[in-house]
Amino acid sequence: MNNNDILRRVRYIFDMDDSRMMTVFSSTGYKVTRAQISDWLKKDDDPAFKACDDKQLAIFLNGFINDRRGKKEGEQPQPEKRLNNNIIFRKLRIALNLRDEDVLELLELANFRLSKHELSAFFRKEDHKHYMRCKDQVLRRFLQGLQIRHRGEPDGAEDGSEGWCR
Repeated sequence: MNNNDILRRVRYIFDMDDSRMMTVFSSTGYKVTRAQISDWLKKDDDPAFKACDDKQLAIFLNGFINDRRGKKEGEQPQPEKRLNNNIIFRKLRIALNLRDEDVLELLELANFRLSKHELSAFFRKEDHKHYMRCKDQVLRRFLQGLQIRHRGEPDGAEDGSEGWCR
């Protein structure tokens, strides 16, 4: 999955308009313009499309944590320069205050089964012997489960659209 796709999906699932997205970014001390957000949300084949890099997505996810859980006291965490699915998954889990059971339930909503041990392997440190890399399919299904829970519609909504970004 690419960063722009994740940004589009989170925006759609939580029904964020441009102003709210700008607020999420600014809660980390990072300012973005409506034009930047618009360019990140465009389809990949649009000439005005701009790629959202790892640091920008990390800033958004840190801001999403601030937005959903409240800004933590003291110095804000520095955004990662390099992201992977495990980090993205962890940040979304933190922002939404989800326990293992909640995550497994969301995955089941998207018809994806995972054991608690497999799930915990995604949130371990990379050098841990039981660490497992989170594949795109798992993150995609997690986001699909979130969409079903928050929007009440599966991927490929009734109107025939993809359901992620209208």
